[in-house]
Amino acid sequence: MAAFANKNVPNTAEKRAFAAVLVELRERRGLTPAQLGFESGYHPKYISLLERARFSPSLTAILELADALTISASEMIRRVEKILPRDRQRRRDIRPVR
Repeated sequence: MAAFANKNVPNTAEKRAFAAVLVELRERRGLTPAQLGFESGYHPKYISLLERARFSPSLTAILELADALTISASEMIRRVEKILPRDRQRRRDIRPVR
């Protein structure tokens, strides 16, 4: 079974915020997930997984998606940060240091 098919992947506030921003920007640009995939160089299934908050994008993916959506990566992240809950648990607070 493929790694992305795991139904137990945590759906974090960060993933949900990025998903919301990605969907909003894609729709505002009038693109389907398949079109965004084509323009960014990613498979439409990966776009779908990001939009459903199943995956966290890499820095490279953020840069490529932002470019395809004609927005700066910094502006994209600013929008994500703006909708993150103020009381979100930080990674260091929920995962032990190894």
